[in-house]
Amino acid sequence: FIDGCKRIAVSLFIAYLSINKALFKDGKETISNETLASLTLLIAMSNPSEKDIIIKFISNLLNKD
Repeated sequence: FIDGCKRIAVSLFIAYLSINKALFKDGKETISNETLASLTLLIAMSNPSEKDIIIKFISNLLNKD
């Protein structure tokens, strides 16, 4: 989505999390709706030059125990 359509990318990200069962663990949500909304805004408002930082942040968030 080089044209800047980050909303589509975020929608695909959420679909990816859902398909890979990363949104729930042991029947409990791992990421709240509020967190998903905040991540959406963070990604949408981020500068493309910050891509690596955003990816690392989200990876760390998803891998927390």
